[in-house]
Amino acid sequence: MEKILVIGAARSGIAAAKILKNFGADVVLSDSKQEQEINFDFSELSGLGVNLRFGKQTEELLNGVDKIIVSPAVPIKIPLLKAAAQKNIPIISEVEFAYSLAKSPICAVTGTNGKTTTVTLLGLLLKEKFSKVGVGGNIGFPLSEVALEVDAGGYLAVEISSYQMEATKNFKPHISAILNVTPDHLKRHGSMEVYQLMKEKIFAQQTAEDFLILNYDDERTRDMINRAACKVLYFSRQRELAEGAFIKNNSLVIKFNGSIHKLCTIDELGIKGGHNVENALAASLMAFLAGVEAEKIAGVLKTFQGVEHRIEFVRELDGVKYYNDSKATNTDSAIKALETFTGNIVLIAGGDDKGTDLTDFLSLVNERVDYLILVGDAAARFKTCALDKNFPAEKILEAGYSMERAVELAKEISRPPQVVLLSPACASFDMYSDFEERGRDFKRIVREL
Repeated sequence: MEKILVIGAARSGIAAAKILKNFGADVVLSDSKQEQEINFDFSELSGLGVNLRFGKQTEELLNGVDKIIVSPAVPIKIPLLKAAAQKNIPIISEVEFAYSLAKSPICAVTGTNGKTTTVTLLGLLLKEKFSKVGVGGNIGFPLSEVALEVDAGGYLAVEISSYQMEATKNFKPHISAILNVTPDHLKRHGSMEVYQLMKEKIFAQQTAEDFLILNYDDERTRDMINRAACKVLYFSRQRELAEGAFIKNNSLVIKFNGSIHKLCTIDELGIKGGHNVENALAASLMAFLAGVEAEKIAGVLKTFQGVEHRIEFVRELDGVKYYNDSKATNTDSAIKALETFTGNIVLIAGGDDKGTDLTDFLSLVNERVDYLILVGDAAARFKTCALDKNFPAEKILEAGYSMERAVELAKEISRPPQVVLLSPACASFDMYSDFEERGRDFKRIVREL
C-alpha cells in the first residue's frame, strides 16, 4: 500500500487526502496549525481512516512515505519539504495530482490579475459545446475533485496561481493562457524573476499539438513565445494582429487560419472596463481553439456580468453607488478598478500589506480619488506614501481594523456623483480569512446602511 503525506489542511489538501484514501492509499494529512485553528470538521476524514497530524511538523512525518502532495498555501522551502527532497521523496502539487486524474483536456489560465473572471467566463463558453465542463483550481473548487467529476469527452477550465506551480513538474494543459505578469507574491517567491518563472511553468510541458495564449500588450508575456514549444497565439486590446484575438472597428474579433470571426462590440460586452475586454478576448480565443463556435461565444459575451468581488455593484444609497472589489489584492488589480471610473471615487483601501511599490497606484489615486479611507496593517505605509505624492492630508481618513467604520466614514462624506469603491490593493489576512470573507462583510455592512 502506497503511503502518501498530504501537507496543508485547506480545501485542496483535504480533497486530495479524501480521494487518495478512497483509492486505497495509506494517507497522512498534516498541517502546522492546531486542529482548533482550522475552520473545518475533520470527522469524515478521520472516519475514512486518514491519519490526521496537526502542529509542529518534524522529519518523523517522512518515515515510510512514498510521495508527498503539497497544498498551494505551503511554500516548498519549508524545512520538512527540504528534508523530503534530500531523502528523494517525490513532491508534487495538488494540481499535478489532479492532472493525473483528469480524463478530459484542460484549459488553464494564469496571470497576476483577471484569472477568476477569465476562467468563469471560459467555463460558460465551453458549456456551449461540451455537456460536461468542470471549473476549478485556484477559483475555489479543488481541481482534484473537479477532475474526477468530468468524464472523457468534457473539458476542464482551470485557474492556476503561482503558488500551485511551485511543486508542479508534469502538468500539461492542452490550451494555456498567461494574462499578464506584474509584481505580486514577492514575499513568497523572492523576486519578479522567480515569480514569472512559476507562471511560465504552465506551458513548460506543452508540445506542438498544444496552444499557448499570451497578452501581446504585456511586455513580459509577449516575450514568452521564445520559450514555448507549442503553438502560440496572442490577444491584444491595443493593436490588430496577424492571428489571434483583438479589437477591430470597436469589435472583439478572432482571426485564425486566415478567417476573421466577429464576436461582439465593446459596448455589447456584458463586463465593462478595459481589463475585462482583455479577459474576454483571452477566454474567447481559448474557447474557440477548444471548438466552440464564434456565434455561441458572442451570445455568452453579451450576457456574462462578471464575478463576485470584482468591481461588483452592491447598491445605490442617496444617489451614491457602492462597489465591492475585494478581489483587488494587489496594486495592479486596484489600478484596473480605478480606471473603470472616470473619477469622483471614495476609495477604501489597505489590509495585509504586500510591500509592493505604490507609485503607479497612488498616481491614479491622485487623479481619480476624492477621499482615501485606509484600513488594516497597510494603513500607515499607504498614508505616508500618499502624503509623499501630495494627496491632501485632510482627504485621508483612517478606520483602523474596522470595515464597519470604513463604510460609515464613506457614507458620511460621499455625495453624488461620487461612488464608494472597496479596492484594497492588499491581501485580507490581517482582518479576514480571505478576500471573499472581506467582500461579503463589506456587502453586508453596505446593505445594512
